[in-house]
Amino acid sequence: MSALAPLPVSPSGPKERVAYLDNARYWVMLLVVMGHCLTEFVVMDSARGVYTWIYAFHMPFFILISGYTARHYVGDVRQIRRIVSTLVVPYLLVELSLQLITRHYTGEPAQLMVLSPQWIGWFMAALILWRLTTPIWRALRYPITTSIVISLGSGLIDIPNVLAIHKTLALLPFYVIGLHMTREGFLSLGTARIRAASAALLAGLFVLSQLVSFPDAQEWLLWKHSYVDLDATFAEGLMVRTGLIALGLLMTFAALSLVPRRRSWTTAFGGRTFYCYLLHGFVIIWLDRHFHLWDQLEPYGATAVAGLMFAAIALANLLMTPPFARVFRPVFEPRLTWLFRPIDDSPQVKIPV
Repeated sequence: MSALAPLPVSPSGPKERVAYLDNARYWVMLLVVMGHCLTEFVVMDSARGVYTWIYAFHMPFFILISGYTARHYVGDVRQIRRIVSTLVVPYLLVELSLQLITRHYTGEPAQLMVLSPQWIGWFMAALILWRLTTPIWRALRYPITTSIVISLGSGLIDIPNVLAIHKTLALLPFYVIGLHMTREGFLSLGTARIRAASAALLAGLFVLSQLVSFPDAQEWLLWKHSYVDLDATFAEGLMVRTGLIALGLLMTFAALSLVPRRRSWTTAFGGRTFYCYLLHGFVIIWLDRHFHLWDQLEPYGATAVAGLMFAAIALANLLMTPPFARVFRPVFEPRLTWLFRPIDDSPQVKIPV
């Protein structure tokens, strides 16, 4: 593989939001909430296919976009402060809160494990590690190749769940590829021919996921187990994970080609997916643990699955409305002026030697 061109060196990207990216965030957030709502129903044939289709690409999609938006990261003071206020603080708040709520209902975990994310916190932990290691991916000559080798190799060893390190390494190629995407690359996906092929591909794979049951697909698509834990030989594990990386990229680019370019109501909602991601887990856990909703719905089979999918879409849209952003912005994006030193914006004077 040939070496890649250097990444941008400016410490910050354009200040205006890009409608295309916010539209993409909106649609992928619907898939995230829908997938989480269907998790308890994967034992049902009517839910397993939809779940498999969603999990084949929804996180690769989200991660690739996250990599693209981080392409200007160079580790300056402002960027470090933003990592702490918008990633570290939300991770601690959400992970500790969800563990406390779960322990209230089930007694587990017996001890709070702040460095071992149990559910949605894994993505925040991964983003912290990916963002901090971005300078490495800027420096390497073959970053994408290296990230794929790391992803494949991570399945060969048993890795403890510290900051979701196994998932962080396994899904690393999508972040690194996102770092090296360009605006022109996204625009090239929007031709009529590519969009038609993408729609056919995604629809065909959706139908296939309903007709064919792939053994242990759900476990493989969580990207957090070693090959041994999945009862696969090293050769089988390498082959399956390579296929999953290729499939995730193919479906991600297909979905990206179908994302609208123009500004619409989904653009504004897509700018608030941060709050939806952090909050929807609380709603799901509350409905599950307090009301045992999924146990009550399971006898209704496919009707319950369809109802949950519509409910997930409604919940996601609700959590992306302005009131939730206004209420939770100070919580999940605190200014933390008391924690950091003031930033010196005065020009630096070089002393002649």
